[in-house]
Amino acid sequence: MKKKKILLMTTGGTIASAQTEGGLAPTITGDGLKQFVGSMLDAFEVTVRDILHLDSSNMQPEEWEFIAHNVWENWEQFDGIVITHGTDTMSYTAAALSFMLQGIPIPVVLTGAQLPIMHPLSDATDNLRTAFAMAGAGCGGVYLAFDRRVILGTRAVKTHTMNFGAFDSVNAPFAAEVNAHGLMVNKEVLPSVNPGFHLQDGLCKDVFLLKLVPGVDPRIFDMLLHMGIRGIVIEAFGAGGVQFIRRDLTQKLSEVIHNGVSVVVCSQCLYERSDFSLYEVGQRALEQGVIQTFDMTSEAAITKLMWVLHRTQDRREVAKWFATNMVGEISLSLH
Repeated sequence: MKKKKILLMTTGGTIASAQTEGGLAPTITGDGLKQFVGSMLDAFEVTVRDILHLDSSNMQPEEWEFIAHNVWENWEQFDGIVITHGTDTMSYTAAALSFMLQGIPIPVVLTGAQLPIMHPLSDATDNLRTAFAMAGAGCGGVYLAFDRRVILGTRAVKTHTMNFGAFDSVNAPFAAEVNAHGLMVNKEVLPSVNPGFHLQDGLCKDVFLLKLVPGVDPRIFDMLLHMGIRGIVIEAFGAGGVQFIRRDLTQKLSEVIHNGVSVVVCSQCLYERSDFSLYEVGQRALEQGVIQTFDMTSEAAITKLMWVLHRTQDRREVAKWFATNMVGEISLSLH
């Protein structure tokens, strides 16, 4: 049987780190990572490209676009792509790539590790094996593979700093899981593919995420306007609460929206949906023109806003984009 061609792209992260005088830092190449995976790779024809050597805390929108361009330049030559990445911001990268690479006909699978691959108890080898299995499964889309589970790129959230099960699939089933039957893919979760796929890069960097705390000073929005911020994602309370007594945030929301800023609202609660229509504190925010995200993750909301604002800054058009399920980031049944 013809071997599937898999591209391994490395970007650094804990998985490729070794101890240095300044602490753990990415030093191991893709060829070095391959040596630890073992005979499983005999089933594939693997090409290695080291494109970055970064701790994922240094991953920013410019790197997301750089990775997307590397995928775009290579995807037609391979059956799947595995990207190694640091865990701390991997969910942001997975979400951003999901929007820029929407419709890609081959699997693009991000993975990493909680312990460097050279550590005798590392989780890196299992994570790489899961990623390669998904990359060879022929399921187009962007995914994150970790702890023998595969998560849709727009649904992954890092929930643990030390546990090997570092990521959860928030408000969506796993795209695939490894068990005694091998890699079991849940086809109902997979995003749609597009034979005419093309790169949709470009991100607006002038986006800010604000987590509300009781008593937050509304003047923070004046500062954001002064900075030239074009989009704000607000993590509100519960199902959708924004304060309006004593320190009235709703009045400031009206001002920033009037000044052309798109304001997107989600919940600080990790699971289940937000619904700002339930309570007066939420309805007042909706009256000002904020855009709901329902069951989207914060990572998906902020990267989608970056992607959308690069294409339009008309608030009504932005609202239409956020009411559209593009790559599995939102459950339309919750509208």
